[in-house]
Amino acid sequence: MTKETSSRWQGWRAAAEAALYGPDGFYRRPEGPAGHFRTSVHASPLFAAAVAGLLCRVDEALDRPGSLAFVDMAAGRGELVGGVLAALPAEVAARTRAYAVEIADRPEGLDDRIEWLAEPPRGVTGLLFANEWLDNVPVDVAEVDSAGVPRRVLVRQDGAERLGEPVGGAEAEWLARWWPLPAEEGMRAEIGLPRDEAWAAAVSSLARGLAVAVDYAHTRDARPPFGTLTGFRAGRETAPVPDGSCDITAHVALDACAARGSARTLSGARLLPQREALRALGVAGARPPLALASTQPAAYVRALASAGEAAELTAPGGLGDFGWLLQPVGIPDVLPDVLVD
Repeated sequence: MTKETSSRWQGWRAAAEAALYGPDGFYRRPEGPAGHFRTSVHASPLFAAAVAGLLCRVDEALDRPGSLAFVDMAAGRGELVGGVLAALPAEVAARTRAYAVEIADRPEGLDDRIEWLAEPPRGVTGLLFANEWLDNVPVDVAEVDSAGVPRRVLVRQDGAERLGEPVGGAEAEWLARWWPLPAEEGMRAEIGLPRDEAWAAAVSSLARGLAVAVDYAHTRDARPPFGTLTGFRAGRETAPVPDGSCDITAHVALDACAARGSARTLSGARLLPQREALRALGVAGARPPLALASTQPAAYVRALASAGEAAELTAPGGLGDFGWLLQPVGIPDVLPDVLVD
């Protein structure tokens, strides 16, 4: 790191892009994301099994094509795609082409059936699943100055910030539509336009099927007044410092992503909390009957552990509050049994 690099002021989007995905970036580290934070994939194999169930529903909606794609966006070290393949019925697994989309190198020992790519394949038919991908698509940050004007926040590699030029053009239009800031000094927003564009591009890679984004999320009626930009290192939340030492993340305006994706596909999108989506896919946190403890104690212990994992995945105030954006492409709704007030 040169003195010139460390002292340079730039927008958060450019700074985070280099810190996360540059040659020495956070996501190129050998330990992978699992070394720093716990996602639903790492919490329980029930999550991969539920995604496998969703892929089976998509398969039925597609009339069981000869080649069924499963595309795992931001695949980490392939934990989800490997778990999905293991959970599929044999007949479906035999027709499934599995793709892991990730900038890091392919890990050793990964299932040979999984194709490792830097970009999603084009023109495939099946399920594209993006678990905690969009929150790591870097975005710029806006902050309102003393005159009530939203300005771009500039940052140095050591995390120091200052205000730059006023936000203008398409970014200003995005803020006005999706995250209007009051003219109050210090109010902040993450400008989600790059995420909308990234999501629309991912959705457009499907010829037919379903695209799903799962992430920390908020909607226009409940945007956080000071934004959500933060960092994670070794399992703990920390200050977001764009030097490659920590994850840099911010919650996702999934409603804006849904609108951009729908414009590309001409299909309706749905936003669901994870707890409702997973329950529809058979993940329930109910305690097993106590009678099982005396008749089949080993089965009771397994069922109790599974119930605990299901409860974590669906817990209000935790993983259960994650947002699911479901974007169908040329197929009907595959979770019609989920009703959300």
